[in-house]
Amino acid sequence: MFKFKQFTVEQDRCAMKIGTDGVLLGAWTPITNNPFSILDIGTGTGIIALMLAQRSNAEQIDALEIDEEAYEQSVDNFENSHWSDRLFCFHAGLDEFVEEPEDDPSDSELAQQYDLIVSNPPFYSEDYKSDNSQRDLARFQDAMPFEDLIEAADLLLSENGIFSVIIPFKGEDRFLAIAKEYELYPMKITRVKGTTTTEIKRSLLALSRKENYDLQIDELVIEIARHIYTPEYIALVKDFYLKM
Repeated sequence: MFKFKQFTVEQDRCAMKIGTDGVLLGAWTPITNNPFSILDIGTGTGIIALMLAQRSNAEQIDALEIDEEAYEQSVDNFENSHWSDRLFCFHAGLDEFVEEPEDDPSDSELAQQYDLIVSNPPFYSEDYKSDNSQRDLARFQDAMPFEDLIEAADLLLSENGIFSVIIPFKGEDRFLAIAKEYELYPMKITRVKGTTTTEIKRSLLALSRKENYDLQIDELVIEIARHIYTPEYIALVKDFYLKM
């Protein structure tokens, strides 16, 4: 169990536990467009959807999870939160979710569109696999390639929507190049380092359909020393962590 200031997350049935990446994305994602509808792709425990329920007034927050155990856990976490009437999880893969409207030809032009789409996608593309197939599915890029994620975002994002992800820094250029092919352009980029002396590990990317955005690029350092956090990191996550 993981207790936050306004909600609690059970994670015993999820292969991918709550980590800094998910919390960063949930706290950092821009909600400047006052989203009415939000989609969290690959929700896991539901942590990012719950954080966005706390931060926003969105009336519809949908989440997508392919793993059955994680799906059931996220449903429980949603139901046990203050925002259970706004949160809903689909047990489906991204491809199924995107294709669903085509079951009814009259709906094919009216696919649900979202004002905010977020994802902390599985991104490890090393050749080896571990002995835990559930963790592999959650972790490895072949479960959700960048191309599939970006194509889905293009289909499901509203005209003034924001698409927000956290990915390895080494994948940033490739991700942005693919996004550009779908006419999705960066509006904000934050590169994340563990400490001032370590390499950049993650990129937080927010994209929109507008090419002429005044692109903001900055850097976030998490720790000054072990368990001593920077003022910038504390400011970002203090509304969530109990001890911040």
